Amino acid sequence: MSTDIDLLWSPTPDQAENSNVAAFIRWLHDERGLEFADYTQLWRWSSTHLPGFWSAVWEFYGLDTVTGHTADRPGRVLADTAMPGARWFPGAWINFAERCLAAGVDTRPALIAVDERGEPHETSWAQLRDQVATVAQVLRGMGVGPGDCVAGYLPNLPQAVVALLATASVGAIWTVCSPDFGTPSVLARLRQARPTVLVAADGYRHGGKEYDRRPAVAEIADNLPTLRHLLAVDSLYTSADGPWTTRSDIRQHAWSALPTAQDLLSFADTSFDHPLWILWSSGTTGVPKGIVQSHGGITVELLKAHGLGTDLRADDRFLFFSSTSWMVWNSLVGGLLHGSTIILYDGSPTHPDVDGAWRIAERTGATVVGVGAAYLAAGEKAGARPSATLGLTRLRTILQTGSSLPASTWHWAHQQLPGVWFQSVCGGTDVCSALAAASALLPVRTGRIPAPALGVALAAWDSNGRPVTDEQGELVVTGPMPSMPLYFVDDPDGSRYRASYFDTYPGVWRHGDWVTIGEDLSVVVAGRSDSTLNRMGIRMGSADIYAVVEQFPEIADSLVIGAEQPDGGYFMPLFVVTGEDVVLDDDLRARINAAIRRELSPRHVPDVITQITAVPRTLTGKKLEVPVKRILQGAQVGEVSSEGAVTHPEMLAWFAEFAAV
Repeated sequence: MSTDIDLLWSPTPDQAENSNVAAFIRWLHDERGLEFADYTQLWRWSSTHLPGFWSAVWEFYGLDTVTGHTADRPGRVLADTAMPGARWFPGAWINFAERCLAAGVDTRPALIAVDERGEPHETSWAQLRDQVATVAQVLRGMGVGPGDCVAGYLPNLPQAVVALLATASVGAIWTVCSPDFGTPSVLARLRQARPTVLVAADGYRHGGKEYDRRPAVAEIADNLPTLRHLLAVDSLYTSADGPWTTRSDIRQHAWSALPTAQDLLSFADTSFDHPLWILWSSGTTGVPKGIVQSHGGITVELLKAHGLGTDLRADDRFLFFSSTSWMVWNSLVGGLLHGSTIILYDGSPTHPDVDGAWRIAERTGATVVGVGAAYLAAGEKAGARPSATLGLTRLRTILQTGSSLPASTWHWAHQQLPGVWFQSVCGGTDVCSALAAASALLPVRTGRIPAPALGVALAAWDSNGRPVTDEQGELVVTGPMPSMPLYFVDDPDGSRYRASYFDTYPGVWRHGDWVTIGEDLSVVVAGRSDSTLNRMGIRMGSADIYAVVEQFPEIADSLVIGAEQPDGGYFMPLFVVTGEDVVLDDDLRARINAAIRRELSPRHVPDVITQITAVPRTLTGKKLEVPVKRILQGAQVGEVSSEGAVTHPEMLAWFAEFAAV
């Protein structure tokens, strides 16, 4: 259990009383006659009475007055509780873009855009609505509507937000890849999505450098058979003149030359379960999975998560350092649902030095700032003192996600950003939200996420499907959430969806994290229980790495591992089996690293490349990624594999020796 030494922050009586979640508790008392003495009681009710909780969220945020749908009976909230396949709010009509654009007040900006070089540029709510109307008109002119897909190849720019909202407004499906991904990774995703329109930027900035991506755009466009229109965003260079694709059947349009909308912005009638966007898994066991989420599910989830969890308000300025490929970016856009100003940063948080993110927060007046765990750990190691050297008086809370933090980094954040509420959260692309998070009603203690999120039936289970307390187990969710995927792309019978989450515990969601849930409901995350590579919050599948590495004729086989370290670091070694008479030398290492950087992501270049004699596999041929990861994290060989269950079992002892060095 935690001690007083662990206590980093507690809400003052005024902070707790004036929080959104306290207002929600008062509303439940006044409107429903329900009494909750504290967060624990509220969570237990919210996770065991799902129809009652989600109908309360629906009405608390006024959705009953704008959708014509009153969630007054359990059957009208959750018609089917099965996982997968839960049916939420049947008969309700709700459009994510409409709800985002309805919340703003023109005395505050909707967007603030900033990059590594310039001053912040503000977009008012009126301007945002006009821009969305313009792009929506263009999309309709292209014949885009429900059932179609619009894809983005965009950095964190206002145009990305506008394109998402315009796509949602016409009822089409949005998906996006960040331009720092190599073209093979992009095509592995977008070929599945089958977009008819590609919205692409000419380049991006990162770490003081500019990257021209027009050749990559051409390669992507040339390899998407369904593509009919290319909307060119000239954000980095001064002109979008000239074709960005060699295909004569693709019409190119310059974003800067789009005709102003002639009609008022309108919104397609979209049901609660109408597809909104496709997010992408990391592709750990093959091609990335296209995760389709709904207008209604995302709207109510982000109203709840940001409002009742993060305590986001209309007068907040919300900044999260993210690329467009991370689900955090989608969640950031969801800040508009609360009327908040969202801050879009195109660049590196460590440019020109480790205080880069805090300088952006100072420059934009951010009140809520989200960062990855690795950024905070880097600040600690560099001895950064952001509050002492920068004007961060408006900052009231920090969101941290991406991976776990060591205790020393928790203390560093508390000491260097005094009085700021530190929120560590655990969630995922799969639900586009948090599963465990902070609350304005709860204290913050070192190394612990304060509690499961409201409406999330969170538990830790052992291998036999039994719940455990104060003991490490698999993170599971035993009841449905509205933002769980509708389906996967190209998965008509749902078999891939079920295998991803429900094979281990049928009917129960297994998330893929090791967690310990305490008697006080606090949550400690020990890292991934699968083999996803999660570098600085950016997820990549091992299969993507193998596709690049094993194309080298010198490489016969390979194994890549991403292992969270006790000090908050992340160790990502690549092990290779070379061909006969091939020596792994510095030249071959450099060529492998260059290929990964070029074709996948510079964030996923391995820390070391080491030669091995064989890759251990299961008897069905699967590489032993998770067992090797656990060995590198200190597990004994006998704990991770049974005798006779793997090929080349001698290699497990080799990895144990490697870990001990």
